[in-house]
Formats: sequence, C-alpha cells, structure tokens
Amino acid sequence: MLCTLIAEASICDFKEALETKKPKSWLKSVSAFANTVGGTLFFVIDDDHNIIGLEDPQKDVEIMTQLIRDRISPVPRFIITAEEEYGKAYLVLSVPKGTHTPYYYKADGIREAYIRLGDESIVASDHILNELILDGLNASFDAIVSKYDAQDYSLSKLMERYKSWTGKSFDNKFLASFGLVDEESGKLTNAGVLIADDCPLGQSRLFCVRWNGLTKAGGLLDAFDSAEFTGSIIKLLEDGISFIKRNTKMMWMKSPTSRIEMPEYADRSCLEALVNAIVHRSYLELGSKVHIDIFDDRMTIYSPGGMADGSLIQNQKLSEVSSKRRNPVLADVFARLGYMERQGSGLGKIIEWYQLCSNYSEDKIPTFSSTPSQFIVTLPNLNYGAESGIPWKNLVFDSEKLGVSTENLVFDSGKSGVYAGNQVFDVPLDFIDTLPLNIQPKRNIRILYDHFRADDVFSRRDIRALCGLSDSSAGNLIEKMKRLNLIVSAGGKGKYRFSFDGK
Repeated sequence: MLCTLIAEASICDFKEALETKKPKSWLKSVSAFANTVGGTLFFVIDDDHNIIGLEDPQKDVEIMTQLIRDRISPVPRFIITAEEEYGKAYLVLSVPKGTHTPYYYKADGIREAYIRLGDESIVASDHILNELILDGLNASFDAIVSKYDAQDYSLSKLMERYKSWTGKSFDNKFLASFGLVDEESGKLTNAGVLIADDCPLGQSRLFCVRWNGLTKAGGLLDAFDSAEFTGSIIKLLEDGISFIKRNTKMMWMKSPTSRIEMPEYADRSCLEALVNAIVHRSYLELGSKVHIDIFDDRMTIYSPGGMADGSLIQNQKLSEVSSKRRNPVLADVFARLGYMERQGSGLGKIIEWYQLCSNYSEDKIPTFSSTPSQFIVTLPNLNYGAESGIPWKNLVFDSEKLGVSTENLVFDSGKSGVYAGNQVFDVPLDFIDTLPLNIQPKRNIRILYDHFRADDVFSRRDIRALCGLSDSSAGNLIEKMKRLNLIVSAGGKGKYRFSFDGK
C-alpha cells in the first residue's frame, strides 16, 4: 500500500509522530481530505517513507479516534487500521470525501475548513467555503432563488437561440420547467439572472485578448486586439466565439478531388472549451471572469473555480473524470439549446475535434490543468512552427497527394486563406449550426462537410464509416439532408455531394 500511494501527494500524507498535544498538524489534513477528494494519513513514517514504529498501536488508535470526534465538525467517516512491516507497527487513517461539507477543524479558539492543494492542506478561501456549504446542502448556486423579479428582465437571447435550435417558439411556461424562474415567488433563480439579457451580476463577464507573441509581454505592441463583454451568458458565448474567429486564420489547399482546410484551431474545440468555461465555472467568486488569451502558438481559456469535486484534472484520465456538475441548471439549459451534451463528454470532444483536423499532429493535443480556484484549457495553434515562429512556413505538404506544388503556396496575411498556384480559397461561414436539426445530426453533417466539402462524392457507406452510424441511421441522415436541400445526387445511384459551398 505504501508503494502504491507515496506518489499521490494530493491524497496521502505522512506523519513522523502522532501529535496529541498539538494535533492540528494532522487534523487539518483530515478536514482537507473530507472536504476534497478523500485521502490517507500514515503514522509514524518519515519524509523518506521509513517506518519509525509505534509502541502501543491500540492506545494510539483510541487517542486518534477521540481527537477526530472532539475537533472535527461534523465528524467525518474514517477508518483506522494498524499495519506492520519489518517488525514495525504503523497506523493508516483513511478519510473518504464527505457528504456533509464543510468539515471544520474547531479548537484552539479557531474554526477553519481546509482543502487539499498538492501535498498541502490549506484554509479554504471564502468562495470555496461557500461552494462546500452548498455541496453539503446538496444545492447549487444556479438553482438558488435570487432577489430579482422575473417580470423586470427580458430573456430574448434565450428565446432566440431556442427558436433557431428547435424550430419552435419558446413558451414562457418553460421558464419554470427549465429552472429559471421560481413560480411561487415570481423571482428569477440565479441561472435565470445569468441568462437574462441585462444580467446584473458582475461575475457574468468575459475578457478576451489577442496578444503579440508568446507571452503577455510581447514588446512595444503588447496586444493586437482586446475586448470585454458583459450581460447574458448566451451573449458572452456568442461574443467570445466572434472574437476567436476574427483573431484566427484558416489556411486552404486544393487537391484534385477536394479542398483541404488547415485551421489554426478546431472551431468545435473552441466552442466546447468556452461553453464549459461559462457553464461550469464558479459564480461565487465576486468580480471574477472568464478569460480568452490568444498567443501566437496557443489559445488558453481560463475559468474561475476548479473541478466541482475538488480533484485536479491533470491527475486524472479524461475517461474517468467525474461527471459532477457545479451548475446543473445552466448545464441542462445549454444542453436544451444545443450548446452541449447532457452526458458531460466535453473534454474528450475537445480532443476529438482536434484529431479530425487535417493538420493535426500528436504534439498539438489540447491540455487541461486545474487548481481548487481555476481551470485552464490550452489549445495549441495547429499551424504554428516552433523554429521560425511563423505558422505557415513550417507546414509540410505532400504535393503528390495534394496535387499542389509547395513552391506555389503563399500565405496571404490580408485574407483568411491561402494561395495554391493562382487561386485563393476563402474561409466558409459556420452555417451548419443554423439548421433546424438536433445536435447529433448537425454534428454528423459537420463531420461529412469537413471531410468532403462541395467537391467530393460520397455514399451511405462513407457516412457509416465517418460518423459511426448504422445503415438505417445513415439512410435517415441522407433523407434529412435531402429535405433541407443540402445534398444532390451525383455520379450514379446512391452517390451524393453537397449542394452548397458553405459560404
């Protein structure tokens, strides 16, 4: 067990002695483990993990049990076991994550709640303490009824998006079922306030900067563009995506049968990351805001508040990340609006959309990091060449496959495109999100359009292979695209091509 846990500094701690006169040194770790993701304390083992040994383990167990009961409130669940190795006894105190947070250390005239940060147990800041209180009440900030009357606020951005996504008008009776209005009082919930057009909460802010260079100190001209947005979180999302689009470029190449696009960033990954930042952030930290920082080689999207369960994302496998949501009402509303999925697969999707890009390589994989107070997504610039510092100069193309001489490839900084020979290809608009379809058909159409564009011919078999659909589901998708005049027959029975160029 010692060999298994010694590398997990966030979930284990070693104590050379069982302090009984000044037990705060280890009791604060009990509080931190119960408030965060659980953990294990080992007594008596030094920093080099050498077992010092106990003379009377049974007596020490009794003392430890009594100190936890007297000085941790409420008393958390815990298990104490006595182990022996090389003839020396030591104690193992296991504390699972508690369900009645916060767990306070109360003695010596103080009452403090602790959380785990790396190998330390630190006092929880005010906004983290408030999150622990809500968690212990099995409540969330977004579900709390606010002081604002629903009749005083417009939710036109919500209704506009609902109409474009579902094709149906938004009925005001949905406000209560969506969790945005408390029917009894007529007040908006905090989720309703955040979605309202003129959101009065100062935390509903987005700050964006396109920096000059690789850091926030790029020289005489530190930033090329910057903007700050406030109001409805739906508008923040729209404004943030617009900022990203105007500060990133798309490169194109033409092959004999299709156009190949080479984006700086996967647009769906940017959308997914920004949606997660807005929906899953902590709104308890007053004055806080989401940040988008675009550098030459990367984009970072920062949101206040770490993982909802207190864990660190960098210590986990993405496939095993907890699906616990900090703001379940907001998450449900954004899922109904087609911005995210209910099953919480956003981080994996960010990577998947990157991997679909024609210019993706393994060294350009998105990364995630967190602390108890922040979450950061880093999206590499797919076209950035580390040696020259100029994205397009270090791109490598297979001219035999593409049918384009790399000598004729010229980047046009004045346009969002690329010259191949004498032809320049412009960037298409993101039109697919406006279609009156549910999220999965739209996603599948995006996959097909990204692959075939308006030039290539494809079949039901191609749809099955690219989208992972059954034969009948692929046929249904074809019928939907026909009804919307998205595709036309081409090259024989069962062959199709897109009937638009995306502009």
